[in-house]
Amino acid sequence: MNKTKVVLDTSIFVNPDARHFFGKTPKDAFTNFLGLIKDHKSLDCFMPPSIFEELMKFIDGPIAVDQTVSLTQKPPSSYEEKVPALFMYEFIEEMRNRINKGLRISEKYCRKALHSDAQDREKETDIIKRLREEFRVALREGVLDSKEDFDLLLLAKELKAALATADNGLKDWAAKVGIRVLSAEELKEVIL
Repeated sequence: MNKTKVVLDTSIFVNPDARHFFGKTPKDAFTNFLGLIKDHKSLDCFMPPSIFEELMKFIDGPIAVDQTVSLTQKPPSSYEEKVPALFMYEFIEEMRNRINKGLRISEKYCRKALHSDAQDREKETDIIKRLREEFRVALREGVLDSKEDFDLLLLAKELKAALATADNGLKDWAAKVGIRVLSAEELKEVIL
């Protein structure tokens, strides 16, 4: 019997649009998920240790060790897994474009600040808040922005597993290297 292999991302349990398939809070979503897969015979779930640590930061209180028995924590074989050169070229090009976009956003807000009344602290705070939000979206949204994200891709590729995520950047980069992506809803269907 072939088992379906799935690598799990934190976003399945913390993103409000995704976690509601398993629970109301990150802890409820994760513990309910673990309960669903506990006796599942045709599903193997994996999570890199870096992702498990990241998830634990979102969960209030400990998770009993006996609850996580059905989840395999496995780091990717980072020194053995090959990444296509085209992947790196595209990643570098995307990061260069995002950095340039971030620079243009910073310039725009500097001009606003220079031309505003220096006495108006509320306006300054608002300008900084809007700058941070636009900058974050330009540089981080829809891209691999952490080693944890890269761990997920490497492990899914290594195991020839599906990747369960709600992260758009991961979805895009998984598609580029031929990794099947599951939404939280699709993951729940696989379990049930």
